[in-house]
Amino acid sequence: MFERILIANRGEIACRVIRSARANGIATVAVYSDADADALHVALADRAVCIGGAAPADSYLRADAIISAALETGAQAIHPGYGFLSENPDFVEAVEAAGLVFIGPSSDAIRAMGLKDAAKALMEKAGVPVVPGYHGDNQDPGYLAEQAEQIGYPVLIKAVAGGGGKGMRLVEAPEEFAEALDSAQSEAQTAFGNPAVLVEKYILKPRHIEVQVFGDGTSAVHLFERDCSLQRRHQKVIEEAPAPGMTPETRAAMGAAAIRAAEAIGYKGAGTVEFIVDGSNGLRPDGFWFMEMNTRLQVEHPVTEAITGVDLVEWQLRVAAGEPLPAMQEDLSITGHAFEARIYAEDVPAGFLPATGQLTHVDFPRTARTDSGVRAGDVISPWYDPMIAKLVVHGPTREIALRQLDHALRQTKLAGVTTNTSFLRLLSVQPDFVAGDVDTGLIARHLDVLSAQPVACTKARTVAALAALDLFEPLPAQAGFSLWGDLSRRVTLTHQDETFDMLLRVVSADHIEAEGPDFQWSLRHRGGDWWIGDTRLAATVYRDSTELVVFWGNGYRFEVFDPLASAAEAGGDPDLIAAPMPGLVKLMAAAVGQQVAKGDRLAVLEAMKMEHSLTAPRDGVVAEVMSETGAQVEAGAILLRLAEL
Repeated sequence: MFERILIANRGEIACRVIRSARANGIATVAVYSDADADALHVALADRAVCIGGAAPADSYLRADAIISAALETGAQAIHPGYGFLSENPDFVEAVEAAGLVFIGPSSDAIRAMGLKDAAKALMEKAGVPVVPGYHGDNQDPGYLAEQAEQIGYPVLIKAVAGGGGKGMRLVEAPEEFAEALDSAQSEAQTAFGNPAVLVEKYILKPRHIEVQVFGDGTSAVHLFERDCSLQRRHQKVIEEAPAPGMTPETRAAMGAAAIRAAEAIGYKGAGTVEFIVDGSNGLRPDGFWFMEMNTRLQVEHPVTEAITGVDLVEWQLRVAAGEPLPAMQEDLSITGHAFEARIYAEDVPAGFLPATGQLTHVDFPRTARTDSGVRAGDVISPWYDPMIAKLVVHGPTREIALRQLDHALRQTKLAGVTTNTSFLRLLSVQPDFVAGDVDTGLIARHLDVLSAQPVACTKARTVAALAALDLFEPLPAQAGFSLWGDLSRRVTLTHQDETFDMLLRVVSADHIEAEGPDFQWSLRHRGGDWWIGDTRLAATVYRDSTELVVFWGNGYRFEVFDPLASAAEAGGDPDLIAAPMPGLVKLMAAAVGQQVAKGDRLAVLEAMKMEHSLTAPRDGVVAEVMSETGAQVEAGAILLRLAEL
């Protein structure tokens, strides 16, 4: 076994690898960018080396700097995590040329699966079913449009390189194809340096089910399936294992196909074979098709670990060190059910836009496994993926595990940055999902309900008022005393753009009368808590400057109202188009004097590995352009101004 390894990654996956390495007596070396100098993975590792600037191209994508760090610190092997260089065959060869071990598959295996079109051809030869489509080299737009017509709409345009939903567009009609192709190729070029795409038939009720495989370079086993159908923007949100509705016959067929795929390329280490499944008539042995193979550890690997009892990172370390497969297929079995929810810094109502800022309060429940790379005080920057944590629960049945997930999300307390926690909670109790009736379109069909922000009830508003006036904690016995009568205090709060007044009258140390717009409550303090009738105000409160968050099932955000700040904000210009987040102006599509209609694309902003189109909010004319293509801008930066026609 290795004595010391270097982890060529950051965030939660670096922390995850460090934990398994330490459990096996292996010392670890972290690498970090200038932006990550104080990151959690740096603090956890035995040694840490700075490898460059904040931009990934200046640090985490610098193979030479990473290999030099490994050699200088005496590391014997490099674990790539996922993302960055994890599926880069040139990096694998450079690692091995330096006399180090790459903890993962061979460069040949990565290349075999690196391009979706070539991988599909290889899988056909191996007897693995593939989706009907065009996977050839001809990238002429007209020719691709003809292929789409022959396949039959709807079709899916997909980048041949990479993954994560980047370079992927659903096209439902011929007149939409040209624009979708241009957009997919542009995003693919940015993300992967390769604009080539393939065109496939779009399955009408698709489920995304993937099989975890593990090989030793000759033979392979599978560790059963995960259902990853709950997606937004083609990116996974909640994953579970095993897949709901899976039959023994279909599981056996998918597992056998996944093993054929792995053994066809002499796969070594942990990998995932992803299948698109037709869920319109149940899960059938003849109703799944190969999509792609991820030649690395997956983000959602913890649910497989939960149901199998296997530490996949430990397996990676052991096989990379020359040991045989730790178990044979007959040794592996499924116990219970597991879910993973990905908590992101993002604004769901705004279209899942990534959010940035400082995490001022972080508290995860002890009832769930939490894989995270952040702590209170850390900054979610525009440079990297905005994932905050993964909550993983495991129970004896799907029903119990789902209740555990809902409870864990209720107990998750994050402040300072906008997150998708409420969205995940609503999704965890969505009736179709609870019933196991899932497909990749579920979130889109119910987006209005799922993206609704939680509105604080009158009791939660009362808690906020108590906290704003420092009355939520136990009061001294003389708190209600005054010479002329009861002590009354007033506070003005804002919640979801609503401003309201609360009046609290302190009758005694254990009695407060609260009055708000259209409601009144009488509060009594007993047993260490405030009560309204038979309801215990079982909330916790976090306050930072003027922001106040009441955690009570959901996180309800309030601002202690500042009338001067409000007056200043009222002078804003609605005709100004601003950057919703820090990022790179990938394209400035508007010019001064150009007439635009509502919905026209004005600019494209690239941030956190995604492209975001900024569109005209109304008809008008471009009066002024304040940025340009290639400019790096901060959140709130004014890009252009519209005027009336």
